[in-house]
Formats: sequence, structure tokens, C-alpha cells
Amino acid sequence: MSSSEFMVFAGSASRNLGRAIADRLDVELGSSEVLHFSEGNLFVRVLENVRGRDIFIVQGTAFPANDNFMELLFWIDALKRASAASVTAVIPYFSYAKGDKKDEPRVSIRGRVCADAIAAAGADRVVTLDLHTPQVQGFFNIPVDDLYSLPVLCDAIATRNFHDLVVVAPDAGYAKKARQWANRLRVPTAIADKRRVDHTETAEIVELIGSVEGRTALIVDDFTISAGTLVDAARVLVDRGATTVYAAVSHALLTEAANERLDDSPIECLFTTDSVETQPTKLSDKVQVVSVAGLFAEAIHRISARESISVLFE
Repeated sequence: MSSSEFMVFAGSASRNLGRAIADRLDVELGSSEVLHFSEGNLFVRVLENVRGRDIFIVQGTAFPANDNFMELLFWIDALKRASAASVTAVIPYFSYAKGDKKDEPRVSIRGRVCADAIAAAGADRVVTLDLHTPQVQGFFNIPVDDLYSLPVLCDAIATRNFHDLVVVAPDAGYAKKARQWANRLRVPTAIADKRRVDHTETAEIVELIGSVEGRTALIVDDFTISAGTLVDAARVLVDRGATTVYAAVSHALLTEAANERLDDSPIECLFTTDSVETQPTKLSDKVQVVSVAGLFAEAIHRISARESISVLFE
């Protein structure tokens, strides 16, 4: 399928990534605008003819999560009402994926509510990156492609030629994914035993399984908000003899306090993707951002050409 049969648009939460994806695909980013009214309402407008086209709308849902999620729904609705042949929601960071279960009485399964809303707005497909839990795909009644940032981040890390590297999972739940990182980098793994007791976005590292003595440690996780778990793990690793500590996460949602915590930590560098670009403050100089524009561009190209994207998961 030629590029003239699909178009790429970007919402206000993902303008830079959307533009980078369009550049990779050698297409112009679709023209659109968002208006913010004084009472808090949003108004979106598509400024090009999309009739009969396959449309990809790139819009993350972070900082502020609720405004950006509502904007995503409005984009989907506007594009469908403009007679687009199909609308694929490209969501670099799907924030409410963390709400994937009813783990206490009288709470909402937020991920399921958001999935229903995206489908109800008219999306035909979702492309996202490193969902907090893979089962969130099952909340949707439309196809979902959950891309992996692991190869992109691993390639960036491999260029550093770290000596005696060991990959560290921040908790037992991430151990399986950490082994995938370790296999890709051809290094051993260790596991930090983390205990979380409430919803304060903090956790306590209580034990370390595996040896890091005399090694360069790489802590890996899907996302960080407070940087607390990463910093706590880094201190434990240094106490256990790690010579240097690095970290890598798919999504970095760092507030001013989180950046300060990272600056004051033993972590030399935090590798992350450009899935979140609406940070409320300047990122720490310790953060190295690796673009996933090429990954999303390849997925869009294959979907628009009706080709399999399974090669992206190998």
C-alpha cells in the first residue's frame, strides 16, 4: 500500500514523537489543532481531508493523564466522523494500564474502562508500547499491538560496552522480563525483593537474590514515577558490591522531586524512551532518551500495507 493511502496525525501529548514517526515514514504529519477553553474543555479539529484514508493518531496519556486521554477520544471521534476508512490509536504510553484488576473491594478496573471508551469512540486498532501488564490487551474488543522497547534500549546500552554487566529486576514480578533483557545482552540476572504496602508510589527493597559484587548493575523496569524503587535498589546494589549502577525503563514519568532523587542517587544514567514528552519539569542530566520512532514507524508501515508485524516481537 502506498503512503498516500494512510496518514499520520499527532495529538498535543505526542507532537515530537509523531513528527519523528512521520519523518521515518517519509510522509507529512497531518495538520490539526487543539483548543483549550477557559473552563477546561478541549476542542480538536482535523485540518485535512481524511476521507477513505487509514489514519494513525499518535497520542500518549500522561501529564496530564485525564486531559490527554480525553483528547485521544476526541481525535478518534473526529477522524471517524470525517469518514476515515480506519483509525488506529497509537498510544506510546497508556497510563491507566496500571489499573488492570480489582485487587481490593469497591475499586474500578480503570484499564478496562479506558479500553471500552477507546473502542466506543470508534478506534479500529490500538498500537502501544510496553503495557504494564500484557493481559490489558484482553480488555479490548479490537486488535492491540503491544510493542517492545527492549530491543531499542538494549541496542543503546550495548554501545556503552559495559564491563561485567548484570541485569537486575526490581521485584520478582519483573524477573521474567529481566531475563529477556539479560538474554538479549548475554549477561546474568539478579532479583531485588520489593515490598509495596500502600498506594503512595513508594516501595521497600528488602532482599537481593543473586550476586552483583564487582559488576556493573543495570536495573530494568517498565516505568518509573517517583524513581524511588530504582534509587532504593541502586543503594542496595552498591552496598552489595556493585561497582557502577545504571537503570533502564520503558516509560519515565519524572516529576521535579523524582529528578532530584535521581540526581542524588548512585545511578549513573537512566535510559528511557521518548514515549512521554509532556514532563512537568526538565529531565535530569542523568536521563538518556532513546527514540522509539523507528519502531512505531515500522509497525505503522506494516499495518498500512496489511503485512504481519510479528517480526517486531522476535
